[in-house]
Amino acid sequence: MATVNLSDYKPLHITNADEFSIGIVFSEWNDFVTYNLRDAALEILEKEGVKKENISLFSVPGAFELNYASMQLCKERKYDAVIAIGCVIRGETPHFDFVCSAVAQGIKDCNVLTDTPTIFCVLTDDTKEQSIARSGGDLGNKGVEAAVTALRMIDFKKNLSGKKGNIGFGHS
Repeated sequence: MATVNLSDYKPLHITNADEFSIGIVFSEWNDFVTYNLRDAALEILEKEGVKKENISLFSVPGAFELNYASMQLCKERKYDAVIAIGCVIRGETPHFDFVCSAVAQGIKDCNVLTDTPTIFCVLTDDTKEQSIARSGGDLGNKGVEAAVTALRMIDFKKNLSGKKGNIGFGHS
């Protein structure tokens, strides 16, 4: 389990975040966690200057469906980044392992098969308490990290395409 507060981040000071378009897909399963993750990501994106009207929200029934929805958003080529938000909590059967593996592979496929950075914000915890701690509890909120990662990956992509980056991480 993480030992740092995931909500601690330094403001990125993005100069043109108002031009960014971001899709957020979130699972309704374990909504006591996923809605907190979604709301934290939204808060950071807006705080960093992304216009509310440039953030599109899509709900899906469960974590497994994040793959299909994320891939469809990537294929649209309308979004600068996609954030996939879900929560899978271990139960008494191997179902946890199958779902976690499939979701991780599906989000990886979005990144490998499309030109849209897709951010993995899926909690895969052993207990409900661990999920709560990582979605606004003692360990902060993983949604903050996902939003920051999306913004940094947009910057990375802009640097590769020859457009000047706007955040200033790791480039000259």
